[in-house]
Amino acid sequence: MDSGNLAWYIAATALVLFMTPGVAFFYGGLVKAKSVISMMMMSFGAMGLVAVLWILYGYNMQTADWWGGILGNPFSDFGLGAMATGENATVNLTAVAYGATFAIITVALISGAIADRARFGSWMIFAFFFATIDYFAVAGWVWNTNGWIFNLGTTLGFSTEVIDYAGGTAVHINAGAAALALALVLGKRVGFQKGIHKPHNVPLVMLGAAILWFGWFGFNAGAAAFYAAPEGTSGDILSGIAGVGSPAGLIVLNTLGATAAAILGWAIVEKLKDGKPTAVGAASGAVAGLVAITPSCANLAPGWSLLLGVIAGAVCALAVELKWRLGFDDSLDVVGVHLVGGLIGTLYLGFFATGTGLFLGGNADQLILQAIAAVTVLVFSFVVAYVLGFIIEKTIGFRVKNEDEIAGIDTVVHGEEGYALVD
Repeated sequence: MDSGNLAWYIAATALVLFMTPGVAFFYGGLVKAKSVISMMMMSFGAMGLVAVLWILYGYNMQTADWWGGILGNPFSDFGLGAMATGENATVNLTAVAYGATFAIITVALISGAIADRARFGSWMIFAFFFATIDYFAVAGWVWNTNGWIFNLGTTLGFSTEVIDYAGGTAVHINAGAAALALALVLGKRVGFQKGIHKPHNVPLVMLGAAILWFGWFGFNAGAAAFYAAPEGTSGDILSGIAGVGSPAGLIVLNTLGATAAAILGWAIVEKLKDGKPTAVGAASGAVAGLVAITPSCANLAPGWSLLLGVIAGAVCALAVELKWRLGFDDSLDVVGVHLVGGLIGTLYLGFFATGTGLFLGGNADQLILQAIAAVTVLVFSFVVAYVLGFIIEKTIGFRVKNEDEIAGIDTVVHGEEGYALVD
């Protein structure tokens, strides 16, 4: 890797890490004022815990000494001592740091489904086991060259492979399915009713969305540095993802375009449905577009990314209403935005992926592969999260007492207030 690619790789790592504070601001503004510290702490807790786990053994579980394409050996280079002194240490250690930021944000995203009512200690225990059992394995399935999802097309004798350039399955479907599971385990908030739980700080939501959009350019385009040709050669060396190399410019433009279009799609639905487009809707629409373009950012022509954005914004705006109809309390719409948005972006590739999509020179192979990957990750993540959440709830307890929720989880759990004025 030449110095330019390495510099971008390091910068992208910082951008993606910055996204998790963006999640904290976004989620923090959406909850009640008396829950803002708790909500933000769940994101920062994930930053601390998951990064440590990733360095100790998570990276090994994703990348090293794979057992049958299912699970990596966590002890192959525990603590990465050998890597730190080995060949290409700078590039390899940067790759570890970059991968850590993906693991962190996947876990942090889940917390939005259990806002206002989760114990911090129980959340950290869940995060430990979910990262270890679920994310480290799923990321390997999708991105390790020995992973079974990575090689699914070859295994089935298809003409292409599963496409997930930056995390539609491994991050967003994964987090969204886990969020649904925890929402069911913890149950509804006190007084759960449409129109009651309104955001306490809309500017904070907008700030969080802006940080996420900014950081997402590193999220999607950061891998382009890793996949670029080595110094002194020409061409691309990325293989196994429908023949796509590292079109960084295309990735950046698609990330911009799909997000912008999704804001419009969400706003149109809000206007037609409720009579008024809202700032929270614009922020949520932006996130929906970012989620949808994540798996497909390197595999769509710009025009098709705009269509994807409009569809994602509109469909997710409708999907967030499902919790009221079906009676589950996904507090901050992780299911409606990340699970649904991730599914849209993943399946959309089956139709419009350049050269392999059903409508663009390919056949049904791409769609079948995308569907298998999406459903598998969804089911696996839901089951793992539900079992973990259920065990924690029935043993040490996952949810705070109703009276503590009413009094304010910030003061009860953390002994702090988000907006206390001190002389």
